[in-house]
Amino acid sequence: MEARYIVDENGKRVGVILPVEEYERMVEALEDLEDIRLYDEAKAEIERGEDEVIPLEQAVREIEEGRVPKDGS
Repeated sequence: MEARYIVDENGKRVGVILPVEEYERMVEALEDLEDIRLYDEAKAEIERGEDEVIPLEQAVREIEEGRVPKDGS
């Protein structure tokens, strides 16, 4: 990794400069890890009986039924 550090008057590292591509790769990796964490959390809730699994078709139908047209009618 090609990083440069910003230091304070005491030489303590207080910041870092990364190439944009490296920063974007790190952000994407963190987002992937967050998705995995949320999946694991949801799976654990189902296993504990705190949530339920419903078929995709049912979920879509329930979402569509709950929508209000943009004109408010």
